[in-house]
Amino acid sequence: MDSLVESGWQYLVTNFSDFQLACIGSFIVHETVFFLSGLPFIFLERTGFLSSYKIQAKHNTPEAQGKCIAWLVFYHSCVNFPLMMFSYRVFKFMGMRSSFPLPSWKVVSAQILFFFIIEDFVFYWGHRILHTKWLYKNVHSVHHEYATPFGLTSEYAHPAEILFLGFATFIGPALTGPHLITLWLWLVLRVIETVEAHCGYHFPWSPSNFLPLYGGADFHDYHHRLLYTKSGNYSSTFVYMDWIFGTDKGYRKLKALKET
Repeated sequence: MDSLVESGWQYLVTNFSDFQLACIGSFIVHETVFFLSGLPFIFLERTGFLSSYKIQAKHNTPEAQGKCIAWLVFYHSCVNFPLMMFSYRVFKFMGMRSSFPLPSWKVVSAQILFFFIIEDFVFYWGHRILHTKWLYKNVHSVHHEYATPFGLTSEYAHPAEILFLGFATFIGPALTGPHLITLWLWLVLRVIETVEAHCGYHFPWSPSNFLPLYGGADFHDYHHRLLYTKSGNYSSTFVYMDWIFGTDKGYRKLKALKET
């Protein structure tokens, strides 16, 4: 497995520049993982397949789904990609590299664990701030246009929010200057996590059924259903910040009622 990864990486660094890999490569990785993981949930919603696992009875219209996809293509091209190009020098300054040797799995695992921890902390406070009256009305309400979320709505947001909350995703890598392969793996995991949290389905195989403190779709779907002043559930991946500050009380009460 290691030799296969090294052979593939050797091909990339031989045929593409560091800038091309860090900017264009990262964009391709993000777009591929995002749309491949998000589009199946449009199929599920339109066909009604696996509807018994759908959290809300409501459905989005094909027009609403199409609007989301069109705006995502625009946002990603005009906001995400330029941001990746702009941040390249910052990451290089902090030590990011694409050259050999590749980092060990221990280093990769430790850095990604750190990314999750710091992302959870920063995202929680950033998200909670976005639910203050003015910022919600003028910025965050765009994301909440979809009270019944589906996978791709995870990145449907005001450009200001993309920049604001995107800081939470990239502060960890910016601080540590990881190898590019670590950054790509982090992007893959983070994208899959946020798509799953917005997918609108709670399956028997959903990660929240197995991972302690993992939020998942049921946790975040509750956030989308309620009024902005009473929503709570501001966490990103893991829910300990909501638990510590008591912003998940409504959700926990609802869960307790359902269980009884």
